[in-house]
Amino acid sequence: MKERALKNISIAVALLICLLVIARFAGPTILKMYVETGIGNCQKIPILCIGPSEEIINPQIDKTYLAELKLYKFPDMHILMPKTFLVVKERIKKVYYKRVNRRQTGDVAYLLYEKPYFFKNLFPQVERSGVKDDYDFFNRMVCARFNNIQNLTDAFFVIVKSIFIPDLGSGNNLKIIKFSTAELRGFIAYSLGEKENYFDCNIFNRRDEFFKVYIKDQGAVCDLNKVLTIISTIDKR
Repeated sequence: MKERALKNISIAVALLICLLVIARFAGPTILKMYVETGIGNCQKIPILCIGPSEEIINPQIDKTYLAELKLYKFPDMHILMPKTFLVVKERIKKVYYKRVNRRQTGDVAYLLYEKPYFFKNLFPQVERSGVKDDYDFFNRMVCARFNNIQNLTDAFFVIVKSIFIPDLGSGNNLKIIKFSTAELRGFIAYSLGEKENYFDCNIFNRRDEFFKVYIKDQGAVCDLNKVLTIISTIDKR
């Protein structure tokens, strides 16, 4: 897994560096060709052409389902998850999921936590594009679409979208939503299938701390409402 992650990171960094070199002379068509050659297009990576389709404000919490969940504690966070899930705490290294983690059998949840300004510190050049904080960075990234590339900034966010949002399967089943509560806000990219579901939840609390919950639901027992109930329990320890 580490070797694959390092390879993907190297490719992404090389792409971004080359973008800076060609951006001065490149128009939208050249930028699209460059991104397509480096990471692929909508057919190869459907998530690159999908943006948020709806916003859910103060989703209803399923208290009955909440009582069935188990508390998982880690040094920097805790969360309630289904008892049958393997819960793994990770450190973000730009890429940590993709297809390699999908080889894991059974129901799995991968958790991440990062302090405020993680993304802005990782890519300080985005400040020149008007990005105010990590939530704003993620919003720009989630809304980025390959077909809408017009300039260097558009191409940049499409590339980082391919890094931070996992492969969730066919575009026919893919959706992205925004959500917000009194304490949390963020984005969920998900794919519902007949046999398995995938959810990539990117969450920010009021202090702009970042949490990621990537769920591989092999039994297809979780739906969006259950996942919203799960992530409502996430908190910094």
